[in-house]
Amino acid sequence: MKTPANFDSVPLDAIMNDWLGALNEHSVEAIAVLGPDPFGGKEDRIVLTMHPPRLLESATALAESRDFGAPWRDSDAPLVVWQDIAKSAYENQSRWRRLWLAQGFQSVVRVEFPLPANRAFECFLFSPRAWHDRSEAAALTWSTLNIWPLLKRAISHERSPLSPRESECLALAFEGKTAKETGATLGCSERTVTFHITNAMSKLKVDNKMAAIQRACWFGVI
Repeated sequence: MKTPANFDSVPLDAIMNDWLGALNEHSVEAIAVLGPDPFGGKEDRIVLTMHPPRLLESATALAESRDFGAPWRDSDAPLVVWQDIAKSAYENQSRWRRLWLAQGFQSVVRVEFPLPANRAFECFLFSPRAWHDRSEAAALTWSTLNIWPLLKRAISHERSPLSPRESECLALAFEGKTAKETGATLGCSERTVTFHITNAMSKLKVDNKMAAIQRACWFGVI
């Protein structure tokens, strides 16, 4: 998919639709993107985007499960997983697996993008057929890595409560710049930078700059 010069002009739904269309040759018929709940606990995840939308319930069940959650990352598990979701016995399958199987899906590839504090963005690509060739999973992983910068930008643009200036100030703080240095970079006063960061802290429901930076990462702003 061709990447436009102006990322913010691309609607999230359009990106997901185009990406799914590009994956037809691999029989991918559904994509779910999960991310941390910025105001939830360590293992709380939410569905950031789902295509097609009719599978939202199945994606929500996946987000609510503990599969691939914080304990998975604590164990240094791989960032890319390829699974046949029908392999385990039915009585041992979690709810999300049963829902996806009921919709006719059999295989899934998961690609993780780690975040601070043991959180992550996760892309799940589902197919109704079994993949027998490892090269197909590799191709899906490469596709995900290629589109992720554009997709992350669109997700942030749609979800973030921050203004563009607040986001810029936190991004520069993340790089280690002081309020004075940030002001010089953005062409404003140190006091204005402090004002923007204070507003960002309020919107992100935290009481210090480092926590605000962390939550901004969870929104995909940084």
